[in-house]
Amino acid sequence: MNHNETFETVESLEAELVSLTESLWEQPELGLHETESAELLSSVLRDAGFDITEGIGGMPTAFSATYGEGEPHVGILGEYDALPGLSQTVSSNRDPVEAGAPGHGCGHNLFGVAGVGAVLAAKRAIDDGRAEGTVTFFGCPAEEILVGKVFMARDGAFDDLDAALTWHPSHLSAPFMAQTLAMNSVEYTFHGESAHAADSPQSGRSALDAVELLNTGSEFMREHVSDDARIHYTIPDGGGAPNVVPAEATAWFYVRAPTRDEVDRITDWLDDVAEGAALMTQTTMSRRFHTGCYDYVANHALSDALLGNMRLAGPIPYTDEDREFAAELQDTLSAETIEARTAQLSEERREAARSSVLYPDAQPSYDVGTVLNGSTDVGDVSWITPTAQFWAASWPVGTPSHTWQAVAANGSFGSKAAVYAAKVLAATTLDLFSDEALVAAAREEFEASVPGDYECALPEGTEPPFHLTL
Repeated sequence: MNHNETFETVESLEAELVSLTESLWEQPELGLHETESAELLSSVLRDAGFDITEGIGGMPTAFSATYGEGEPHVGILGEYDALPGLSQTVSSNRDPVEAGAPGHGCGHNLFGVAGVGAVLAAKRAIDDGRAEGTVTFFGCPAEEILVGKVFMARDGAFDDLDAALTWHPSHLSAPFMAQTLAMNSVEYTFHGESAHAADSPQSGRSALDAVELLNTGSEFMREHVSDDARIHYTIPDGGGAPNVVPAEATAWFYVRAPTRDEVDRITDWLDDVAEGAALMTQTTMSRRFHTGCYDYVANHALSDALLGNMRLAGPIPYTDEDREFAAELQDTLSAETIEARTAQLSEERREAARSSVLYPDAQPSYDVGTVLNGSTDVGDVSWITPTAQFWAASWPVGTPSHTWQAVAANGSFGSKAAVYAAKVLAATTLDLFSDEALVAAAREEFEASVPGDYECALPEGTEPPFHLTL
């Protein structure tokens, strides 16, 4: 399909899209609290004539925006939550706008805006009679705590889709084909008895002792889980003054593994350890399940379509000024960091990447058949409908996500990657509208590659964890 008109439509929206990325970047909001960000994006689509549904999954900042009618029905996933403590000016020195405040270190100020641009371009094609079908933008909150799409999936938000598409900022441009780890997020809170730790310790029962025993028990579990599994934790509440026996303390765990079944087995074992820790310390324990997501299953048919349109749309038009700033940011990274970030590439691609501080040309996937050690709630969507996503070069080569260097890039030249991503998402949506064989191939592959039916991991009655400010 010729996508010149589609690309021209996105280019006509460029000023508006860049303005949206800047607005979100200037007002970063944490997951489940993205009130202004969600309203900004939904209002743009509401004003354009999309049908808006708000409050999906019990989350005020989750919404969908739908246009068109009939099949196929294509979903575009968007995110807009920021990260704590990553406030940063557009500068090559560590310089927070506000110390301790959030910042867009994962590029979600670009992420959601690209999806908005894509569905606006698809709407234009429908209105012009160049396409027939239904497109929905999903405003997905709280990806950083792996909550948004899980609760939306429980609500059935993605059940009617024929395909779902999305992207993510990165330091290279390629289809994202790796498997990710399924994950559970669980808090264990222990309740004991306070006492003077010196004068009457025998009167106390330390909740912190229970937390420490739980954490120690989890360390002994590591020998007996698969090499790809991950167990990590923090102590959000460990008590107060040392001379007061802590009456309450909390450990927060992430359990990750390549499959939902293994995550659940490890979590069941961890529950037993927590109960044992309470028994040993004569405390009581309460458990709060925050979220649980699936591993990501990439759809090759859709990913190939994305790559074709990445090549049609690219390279991302970075300027000499962009490259100069990118070089300044890259100079703040260690050689070890850059080496680690490019280790998956073939030697030929590594040499090409090393020679270019910005590497905006689309390339074939470099992670097919690998297991990424992180998690994404896009995984849940990929178990419900054929799903594909891609990386787009928004940062200097070698830049990790969740860093101040990424924040600075996302507030500057990264906006050009958002416009590029909008073109790719729009073009692939129109390919699905016009090519029944592509839709059928994606569905056939989905049914062969997804190893079972989707069952949301959330226990009955689980509510979104609004108290988490991460």
